[in-house]
Amino acid sequence: MAMFEVAADAYVRFMGTFSGPLARLFADVGLAGVEPDAPVLDVGCGPGMLTAELVRRRGAPLVAAVDPVASFVAATAAAHPGADVRAASAETLPFADAAFGATLAQLVVNFMSDPAAGIGEMRRVTRPGGRVSACVWDHGGGRGPLSPLWRAAASLDPDLTGESSLPGAHGGDLVALLDAAGLREVRETELSVTVPFARFADWWEPYTLGVGPAGGYVAGLDAAARDRLAAALRAELGDGPFTVTGVAWAASGVV
Repeated sequence: MAMFEVAADAYVRFMGTFSGPLARLFADVGLAGVEPDAPVLDVGCGPGMLTAELVRRRGAPLVAAVDPVASFVAATAAAHPGADVRAASAETLPFADAAFGATLAQLVVNFMSDPAAGIGEMRRVTRPGGRVSACVWDHGGGRGPLSPLWRAAASLDPDLTGESSLPGAHGGDLVALLDAAGLREVRETELSVTVPFARFADWWEPYTLGVGPAGGYVAGLDAAARDRLAAALRAELGDGPFTVTGVAWAASGVV
């Protein structure tokens, strides 16, 4: 997770415009059929985009969240002082068996060191009849919010693979993980978020902050290569205003 060892506000500027709206759609999936007084867990919470939505719906005392990045944990804990926010990885959740009515992982399975173990841990801490859910952008189908960047980069560097090979990036990936963990009634759906940008610079600038694989790729380019990439993207998207749509695969199952 070193690619996410950044300040919380950098991540928010990079992905928050998409992950905030996505959290509202994903919470509908992850809380479906879950008792209103059941505690819920946000796995890989980042700076708390999904945590905020869960707190809004459940109240902070019923929400727990974990992330391995210290700056994200600090930001989420500060924003939601009544929630149980801890530093931990998905593969070693610091909670008892059957502690939650629902566990949710938004945009994190693709970055787990062991996705099968992470989903297994989510199942372990979820009570019988509770719900385990995960979502990942459709990088494999070229429909994620980062897909314009990776397409343009690949046009300049044909050997580049982007994030399409990461776990969960294709339809059916998350279903297979949840099925293998022994979850029942596993279903997959698509979640779509459209975000407007007034200027090209508003969309491009967050990529220069070094967040995640895309930000790391941009940061690793020399100035001339970075300018070529920005020019290719500007030619595709225009100077603005324009909109970018991100589609995520979401899968959910019952313990």
